[in-house]
Amino acid sequence: GACPVAKAPSRFTGTPAQAIMKLCNSILIAAASLACAVSANAASRPHYGGALRIAVHGSTQTFDPTASDSAGLRSLTQMVFETLVKLDDRGRVQPLLATSWQVEPGNQRWRFQIRNGVIFSDGIPVDANVAAASLRLANPEWKVFALGDLVMVETSSPVPNLAAELALPRNSITRRNQGTLVGTGPFTVAQLDAAKQHLTLQANDQYWGGRPFIDSIEVDLGKNGRDQIMLMDLGKIDLVEIAPEEIRRAAAGNRVVKASQPAELLALAFTRNAQSDDEVHLRNSLAMSIDSAALNNVVFQAAGEPSGAVLPNWLSGYGFVYPSGGAGATRPRAPHPVTWTLSCDSTDPVARIAADRILLNAKDVGINLQIVNSDAADIRLVKLALPSADSETALSELARDFQLAAPAFTNSTVSSLYSAESTLLQAHRLVPLIHLRSAVALRTNIRGFKLLPDGSWQTDNVWLSSETP
Repeated sequence: GACPVAKAPSRFTGTPAQAIMKLCNSILIAAASLACAVSANAASRPHYGGALRIAVHGSTQTFDPTASDSAGLRSLTQMVFETLVKLDDRGRVQPLLATSWQVEPGNQRWRFQIRNGVIFSDGIPVDANVAAASLRLANPEWKVFALGDLVMVETSSPVPNLAAELALPRNSITRRNQGTLVGTGPFTVAQLDAAKQHLTLQANDQYWGGRPFIDSIEVDLGKNGRDQIMLMDLGKIDLVEIAPEEIRRAAAGNRVVKASQPAELLALAFTRNAQSDDEVHLRNSLAMSIDSAALNNVVFQAAGEPSGAVLPNWLSGYGFVYPSGGAGATRPRAPHPVTWTLSCDSTDPVARIAADRILLNAKDVGINLQIVNSDAADIRLVKLALPSADSETALSELARDFQLAAPAFTNSTVSSLYSAESTLLQAHRLVPLIHLRSAVALRTNIRGFKLLPDGSWQTDNVWLSSETP
């Protein structure tokens, strides 16, 4: 007889109408899932538009590369003004307005190939002549001239790290247009209201590297830490600077906090050279009296690393350590009583607290410090942002800031760097205390922002999302 044919099992049970309804529901669910996936993908993809609102502590009457006295202001100027080269997050030299460079044996003669097709924000082309003129103005001690599409730099002595030095903001390629400084960066200065301390940067549609995603950046200048956080919590600001001692507290809120490596130097700087061996001993007694560990843990809420070095050890590869002035430590008393005046940033209440603790430490070894609000003080308590992610350049710039003799490097080795820093400290003009982290807090819709190890901001790919993670 005929073999029975097995009936294929049906995916549907019930009446035909119910089966059709289930099929329609399945199609609708699949379509909805696909729409959600497309929407999620669109939300995570960078897009153009919007204004980034920033508040910073620093203030300025003029907006130019030499006016950047903090990591935040320095980063803002780099959005407008560019250099021949830049440093990446590992401190390596990378092309920017120059596409390549070469150095002749002896490290005294360099040539840089200028990138084609770059224009200033006012439409004037950038060529070797314009770039050379800008560098000559910033470095009168160099011989700088154009040779075709090349910028030639000649120095009177070997400068093995000259390429890294050209990445400093003061070496930005600029020109003046009716009294206004013009740059080549992804943003232009639309307005600086010095009275209201408000800055507006506008996206540069003609930028050689491609238009940035955001349309503009609105910056409130001269805002203290409390005001910055309040403005962010009120939804009026997207990105703020966080003081070292506030990093832990800021991270507890509904915001994204990014912190750098310990990079900002807190130090005591004597305003003149020691006049005798006796004064050298007094300065050493002061240096060894200060409990930097307690200063870091109590005043700055463990936001840094105590150190006797000018450079942070993550950058240099070594460290200098002064004997701790903490409890139980042997602290040599001063050879005889002495009174010095000490000044600090009068606008920074935490700096005054730190100065008070240093005053008590010094008193324990027979040194009397009087805190004054004067530029003529014997000693200054200062905080300086790391000027470069290149160790030799950073040490040279810090020596310049402290008005010390320029360090000499025999080569590019760690031992040469160590020797140069040791020589700088032997002047007994500087007492390094702590390297502090810098930090920023961002609203959760800010994407593409990167904080570099030295505290600089990388904003090339910042965009605003309409969704929160």
